[in-house]
Amino acid sequence: MKQYLLAVQLDESKPEPEEDFEPMLARTGKVTEDMKSAGVWVFVGGLEPSHASTVVRPGDGRVTITDGPFAETKEQLGGFWVIRCEDLDQALAWAEKCALACGQAIEVRPFGEVPRR
Repeated sequence: MKQYLLAVQLDESKPEPEEDFEPMLARTGKVTEDMKSAGVWVFVGGLEPSHASTVVRPGDGRVTITDGPFAETKEQLGGFWVIRCEDLDQALAWAEKCALACGQAIEVRPFGEVPRR
């Protein structure tokens, strides 16, 4: 089984109305419960807006620390699921459910394999 990241691509330039938040949480919570029941769920997390982030950037053997997002873009990572699936097709089927539940684009990315020594 391979692990996949289902990343919620949140457009921070279009804030969601507050009255839509609780129903969205209920829908995504249902998808998470379905994942658990199916045995594919590993982890889920929601993130604070990108303005709450801090970037630690290396350079010349030192680091600089700055407030704000790493990328200057309106789309940011808003939350994610980590799931364990047989193949990409199964991960895409779960991503479809996630996209419908949260109303946002979902990026599906497989975890890389770590070479064994």
